Amino acid sequence: MFVVVSRQALIESRFSTVIGAPVYSSYDGLSTQVAAGIGEGLKHESSIHCDELVSLPKSALTNFVGALPPRKLDELKRALRVALNVED
Repeated sequence: MFVVVSRQALIESRFSTVIGAPVYSSYDGLSTQVAAGIGEGLKHESSIHCDELVSLPKSALTNFVGALPPRKLDELKRALRVALNVED
């Protein structure tokens, strides 16, 4: 399972891929991980791992599972900044 982290313009473009962060059932409390679970549409508690970004073919995105609320989006942005070493 993946969380798409590409900007909307890329998702809607003719490019065939998007960038995603994998979701695992493990959570180590790293600053590059975001806890997610039932409240976000998942079946169990999990975490988004921003240190493991991958390019995914859009055709592989077949099942929409859920969406992150604003608070979780902020956490995801923070974790991506840490993983990519990007200043605020």
